[in-house]
Amino acid sequence: MSKWLIASIYRTRCKMKSSRLTALLSMIGVMVFALMVLSPKSAFAHSPDLPITEWNIQWIRADDRTATAPPEGGAWLPSGTGRPLTAIPEGAVGAWVRLVIPPTSAWNHPTLLIERLYGLDVSVYEEGRVVYRIKRNFDYERTKLLLPVAAKGDSTDVILRIESKTRAGLVSGARIGEFNAMSERFVRKELPDLLLGASIGFLAMIMILFTGYLSRRQRGPWVALSLIALSTSIILITYSPLPNIYFNEYGRIFQLLFDTSMCVLFPAFCFYVDSVFEGRYAFFTTFGRWLIGYCVCCFAIDVLYQVFGDPVYPIYRLFTGMIFAAWIFVELLMILVLSIMNAVRGNRDSIILSLGFLSLAIAGVADLILLFASHSMHVLFIWKYGVMLLIGSLVMILARRISADYAKLLSYSKELELYNHRLQRTEKMKIISDLAASVAHEVRNPMQVTRGYLQLLSSKTDEETKRQFSMAINELDRASTIITDFLTFAKPELDTIVPLNVKEEIQQIETIMSPLAAMHGGVLIVRIPDGLYINGNSSKFKQAFINMIKNSIEALQSEGIIEIEAFAEGDTAVIRVKDNGEGMDEGQIAKLGEPFFSTKSKGTGLGTMVTFRIIEVMKGTLEYRSTKGKGTEAIVRFPLVSRDQFQ
Repeated sequence: MSKWLIASIYRTRCKMKSSRLTALLSMIGVMVFALMVLSPKSAFAHSPDLPITEWNIQWIRADDRTATAPPEGGAWLPSGTGRPLTAIPEGAVGAWVRLVIPPTSAWNHPTLLIERLYGLDVSVYEEGRVVYRIKRNFDYERTKLLLPVAAKGDSTDVILRIESKTRAGLVSGARIGEFNAMSERFVRKELPDLLLGASIGFLAMIMILFTGYLSRRQRGPWVALSLIALSTSIILITYSPLPNIYFNEYGRIFQLLFDTSMCVLFPAFCFYVDSVFEGRYAFFTTFGRWLIGYCVCCFAIDVLYQVFGDPVYPIYRLFTGMIFAAWIFVELLMILVLSIMNAVRGNRDSIILSLGFLSLAIAGVADLILLFASHSMHVLFIWKYGVMLLIGSLVMILARRISADYAKLLSYSKELELYNHRLQRTEKMKIISDLAASVAHEVRNPMQVTRGYLQLLSSKTDEETKRQFSMAINELDRASTIITDFLTFAKPELDTIVPLNVKEEIQQIETIMSPLAAMHGGVLIVRIPDGLYINGNSSKFKQAFINMIKNSIEALQSEGIIEIEAFAEGDTAVIRVKDNGEGMDEGQIAKLGEPFFSTKSKGTGLGTMVTFRIIEVMKGTLEYRSTKGKGTEAIVRFPLVSRDQFQ
């Protein structure tokens, strides 16, 4: 039993440590993200950079695809940050963009920064020559541009040639400034996404490693949550333009990881939400199964697109674009409704979790609405705050469960210790009972014969010898009393069981014990209402309570008070015997009822043992509560019987 307990505590502590690590890593990720977003602006915010908010655009026709300069006499369309033109019209394959660069002689190393640019094949021309080019063979149109330019005292034109599939051109305008400030701005804006994604990814790997500690019932939701974290991490990293800029050769892999993560994230999220709500909503469970099937189809189409390229692109864009967005929109709306319903009637943990789901659902729905309203110009970012709030809610729940698990562990350890104590005590009582039943009668008979002969011999001796015989006879009587207690414990004589009026029985006990209490400087206070009836044996009932009251009297100090009260508690009669005597500590209370354990110097403990046994046979329970130096309280509970049965 002890080895099993140690192993159980060890496993529980391991789980608690893993949960603490999970919570800590989650908090670190959130804190890093918050610090990156909320920290004060660095030096580049104060650099004397200049924004470029206006530019001109000219569409590249399909028949001019090989041109290396804009056609002379072509119509330039005005564009700017307030009215960006990016949607490629039919018959066009891209766009020429003309930026007017102001004089740059004020900077030591002037640099052009374009923070948001759409295009797959981007070439930058300065004075008719190519100074920069990036070409992608994968479908990720969003990029950034950081380009050092020559320091000049006059304005110059920079021409961008952009080829793409659906969108081409600038969205956020451009800035001219010092190289250090522009390069810091180039990286810093995307860094929080990368740090948050890496933190969540590390957390997901830790969660997956600790999956083996969980039971089969817990493993499903835990794996789903791990997949949610892992896929969210991959989406955050691959959705950022920086990895596609610095590791352009792995662009197809990034695109496949992004699409695969999308196909994993939302079915896993649906499954986890369904497990949190315990499958109470059949329509949501069915929706999750259909979503899994659709995501499998999307993954297959994605693989075909990676293999066959452009011929499959229209199907790929249709299934992984608008249709998939509609599925996500419906899922988030359903989670939004279910979260509100669950928060209204759930417990505290479910309310916290529901609020996390609610925040993510609201953020996701808001992002999709802005995406549709802006005709795909909106960059999804609100959902990241929803992810932060969801992680925060999960951390709160983990912290609460760690605390609850620790409390349960302590409670379980105490219960197991109490169970072991009761088991040992039961084994002792059984041995004593068997021994007493088999030996008591055999021992009492020769003891009575011996006592008779001692009395006979004492009548024929002198006074000094009579005193010694008297001491021997008294010890035999004491031994006989102990054997009688053993026999009572082994076989309480409850042959006659009748309804007892608790008030009448206690009043008779009060009459018997009041003189003894007065001799010890104490007083009995009895408060027993009418109408309490129990089944039992009157003599044994009196024996049990006389033992308890006698123990209280012997424990009294000056101005001792013994309170005896009774009341009904449901279908149970409760009788309390409370004194203000010496009291006992927890160790002494735990040993009460064991043979030969007593707090009195000459006590045997058999009286209390017999009291426990009598109350047990009468289908009652006895509980002791005590504080050292403040007194002891014995609480006895018996099943009530009706007054009609008594009459």
